[in-house]
Formats: sequence, C-alpha cells, structure tokens
Amino acid sequence: MPDDETRPEPGTPAEEERTEAVPHDPTGLSLARETARAMGARARRRRPPPSVTRRSVDPVSSGAHPDDRDPQTLSRAVHRLVDAKGWAAEVNVRTLLARWALLVGPSLAEHSRPERYADNELTVRTDSTAWATQLRHMAPQLVAMLNEQLGADTVRFVRVLGPDAPSWKHGGRSVRDGRGPRDTYG
Repeated sequence: MPDDETRPEPGTPAEEERTEAVPHDPTGLSLARETARAMGARARRRRPPPSVTRRSVDPVSSGAHPDDRDPQTLSRAVHRLVDAKGWAAEVNVRTLLARWALLVGPSLAEHSRPERYADNELTVRTDSTAWATQLRHMAPQLVAMLNEQLGADTVRFVRVLGPDAPSWKHGGRSVRDGRGPRDTYG
C-alpha cells in the first residue's frame, strides 16, 4: 500500500479517525495491521532509552562447556544414582557374579550358580556334593580373586551348598528328631 508512509502515529486523534473511516475488510488483514501498529507504538513508548537498558548476566547460565544442568545420558544418570545411594559395591558384586563362568571356569559354572550375596558372604549352590567339594577347595582362591576385582573385604567368606534336598520339616511346630522320611517309605 503506497499510503503506509504517510500514516500518522498510532494512538493520535488522526489515526483514530482514520481507523473508523476504513471500510469493512472481510479478511481482517487491515484490522490486524492496525492492531499490530498500535501495540508497537505502545511498546515503544514504554521502552527506556537504549543508554539505560543494560543486559544482565545470569550467573548460573550454562556456558560453552558441559555441566550438571545439561541433558545427561541414561548411563551417567544411573551411575550418579548408584553413587548417591551407596550401592556401588553391591552393583559391582552383582555384575561380577553375572560373569560367573569367567570366574570359575566353564565346567564348574555349568554345575554351580551363585545364589546370594549378603553381609560380605557369597552363597553358591552346586548340582552335586562332588562339585560342592571341588568348589570348597577352590573357595580361598575365589575370595582372593573377588576381592582383587571388587576391593578389599568385599567378600570375606564363600559358603558352598550342595544340591537341594526335600525338607521333611513342615511348619514351625514340627518335631526336631522325629521319624522323618522313614515312616513315609516303609
């Protein structure tokens, strides 16, 4: 529009008269332009002079180098959680026990499995008493190897259990030296 340059400043009486004299615009384009000009004029009147305007520096804004407020990878977040909760030793033991075959060898790992780690004691279950005996003989080397990889005194004792046997004790009030399985089989 060529008459844009000759328009009076928004908010002046001449502008208000001109706004009322504009014919109906079905698209609303002229109304949008007039509204934008009026808003701009109000903003310019409220704005302080450029010499007074100072840009404040935010002392906690992120710079060019990474810091704790930047997005983190999931693995780093999990590591921070483990460290904060004090679970590092427990997680390290579980990770190492997940590689049981590398610790004791493939043949022994085939017939034994770690069951529990609590109070610096590792409990291992075997398939037979022969494998339990072999693992008991190997227990001091296993403790030394675990402590070497996990840190001193992480594992103090390895308890080796034989195969699971059925329990004939039922309930808390059973007879301690009762007949047991003999009365069942004959």
